[in-house]
Amino acid sequence: MASIACTPPVPAPQGAPGPGERARGALLGLAVGDALGAPAENMKPSEIRARWGRITGYVAERPAGTDDTEYAIFSGLLLARYGSALTPARVEAAWHEWIADRDEGPFRGAGFSERGTLENLRRGLAAPISAQHRHAWSDGLAMRAAPHGVFAAGRPAEAARLAAIDGSVSHDGEGIYGGQAVAAGVAAAMAGAPPVSVVAAALAVVPDDSWTARSLRRALTAAHRGERAVRSAVVIGGYPWTDLAPEAVALAFGAYAAADGDFADAVLTAVNMGRDADTTAAVAGALAGATHGTAAIPADWAAAIGPARGTCLPAIAGHHVLEVADLLIRAAGARGGPEVPHRAHDAEDGAEDGAEDGAPAKARS
Repeated sequence: MASIACTPPVPAPQGAPGPGERARGALLGLAVGDALGAPAENMKPSEIRARWGRITGYVAERPAGTDDTEYAIFSGLLLARYGSALTPARVEAAWHEWIADRDEGPFRGAGFSERGTLENLRRGLAAPISAQHRHAWSDGLAMRAAPHGVFAAGRPAEAARLAAIDGSVSHDGEGIYGGQAVAAGVAAAMAGAPPVSVVAAALAVVPDDSWTARSLRRALTAAHRGERAVRSAVVIGGYPWTDLAPEAVALAFGAYAAADGDFADAVLTAVNMGRDADTTAAVAGALAGATHGTAAIPADWAAAIGPARGTCLPAIAGHHVLEVADLLIRAAGARGGPEVPHRAHDAEDGAEDGAEDGAPAKARS
């Protein structure tokens, strides 16, 4: 595979967003895309059109992020605590502390890969054996990988390394590659790279002969022809699951490339392609938000994003993606500095508050 150790910062034109605004744009963009895409998850474009026409904004009465946003907060808080000293053992310990070992009744969080991971952790299996389940190829790492790119701004290879460490507990193979592509793309965008270089950074950190790389290349080749062409180039007709990492990541990058990085166009393109729409729109939103900062996100979309409700991960209830973005920027500026405290860590001390094909949903709570 190609190698990109770092992305030199692009000289910023006057008025260009700074690192903090890009960080906030990336994670707010993720949450906005997640909330916009959630109602269309697991739907075909024809079903979306029949129900809403073309989705151009929120269609839910109370828009909110799903597991994509909550797991991204989880990974962001963990990364803010450890930074580049993150290890599989520390990730595994956090899964136990914040998720697996909590007595919260029936599992409420996320998709098949998270369910399989928690079953393995609760059986006493450690990473990477904990990732040996039938859905290690899912987009569950890709949906939470943007914080690694925010922390490692301008260093796609480091972002990809951290994403692989994070994913070692829950994913393997193509599931890891999908997360690495997202992390690297966000890291490049954080440095002001144009969309073509953002995509190149993503491709550079995954094996050339991987399913993820092939899907990315197909999506990018089709991007200039619009969302229908991207979808046709990537979606595996007849495949029964919508959360396949090579597909979801390629759809997200295809939407971002088709929109030339424009936030609203990128996110709405991802939403209206259906499939795992909350994840594809979340990733497209993270990429476009990192590219342009918070100013690119429509104000009414941004205003709807509040603190996490803890619907999937009770331990992170009350945390806001903007808080996490600020923590990551501080942690990146003080590499090797002290551990960053946060509510999830202090919970026990009382501080916690292609074809159009039918497809069954990824696991829902």
